[in-house]
Amino acid sequence: MTAGNSGFTPVYSIPPAIAQALMRIEAVRQQVELLPITPRVLANLRETARLFSTHYSTRIEGNLLTREQVAQVIVHGQHFPGRERDQAEVLGYYAALDECLSNPRAPFTETTIRRIHALVMAGGKATVKPTPYRDGQNVIQVSRTGAIVYLPPQAQDVPHLMGNLVRWVNAETDLPVPLIAAIAHYQFATVHPYYDGNGRTARLITTLLLHRGGFGLKGLCALEEYYARDLAAYYRALDMGPSHNYYLGRPEADITPWLAYFIEGMATSFEKVRDQSQREGDIRIQGPSPLLRTLDSKQKKSLTLFQGSREIASSQIADLFHIQQQSAARLCTQWTQSGFLVIANPSRKARLYRLADLWEDLFRDQ
Repeated sequence: MTAGNSGFTPVYSIPPAIAQALMRIEAVRQQVELLPITPRVLANLRETARLFSTHYSTRIEGNLLTREQVAQVIVHGQHFPGRERDQAEVLGYYAALDECLSNPRAPFTETTIRRIHALVMAGGKATVKPTPYRDGQNVIQVSRTGAIVYLPPQAQDVPHLMGNLVRWVNAETDLPVPLIAAIAHYQFATVHPYYDGNGRTARLITTLLLHRGGFGLKGLCALEEYYARDLAAYYRALDMGPSHNYYLGRPEADITPWLAYFIEGMATSFEKVRDQSQREGDIRIQGPSPLLRTLDSKQKKSLTLFQGSREIASSQIADLFHIQQQSAARLCTQWTQSGFLVIANPSRKARLYRLADLWEDLFRDQ
């Protein structure tokens, strides 16, 4: 299928599974728009999503900073000796993501793409010049063995291919926005127009196109987490065609499996955002009980986890506060000793906690 005279013709089909996932995405989009979330809660959720996106997208590329450290670098400017390159990567990604989210209505052009890439590679510098495309061949190899994973198109073909991609995106009016974003992600990764930063830029372009098309979900979604949770599946989905050589069938490859992966991931991520937003929006911790108001800020925030479940694991505390698993386990131990939590399942490997009876009764009455 193609759009006008864009010169780019992606090959795909839309089986029932993709159509159903698209309907799930649309349903969640409408539900989130109607959620009664206060501006303060919305701002907190948005910032959490940005930090998650930054952490997981750079982690895909081998960044070793934890979620907690990423937040400390971005929010507090903390320095981790020996991790200067990792710090620069997260600062660059966060700056590029901020650009995509701050100006989603800007025209989608090659200059836009080049600027996004420049920000990705700038390590958080405020002033950048759009990056020119690579001027030589790039090869993706297995670092341990040197085996070739993918041989992108030659440098002289990159400008033509990128121009075709941008024209196709701007001319395509029949496809749902999520499919346009998915195809753009795939094609950018296929062209691989830079020596470095292609994966991060592809994921940012996806975010930009979704926000531009009304599927930004109020800035609350971090699709990068879905990819990072199973990197092998992400790379398998992107690996289309009969050969690692671009010129041996890659342009003609049927990318339906990639679209199925992307759209299912988007639907799953959207549903997770909806459920979390509902918990944040529905909870009422400032009720009439003076006793409930004696909880500290972390204890109050942790109540959101009990909105949809009576029992939680320390890993959920770690996710909520962007801290390491060890720190979350210590916090749960402190709260158990203070009488805020009780151990519901004493297993060391799958230990679960619930609110102590006093706090649970007060919480449920709010």
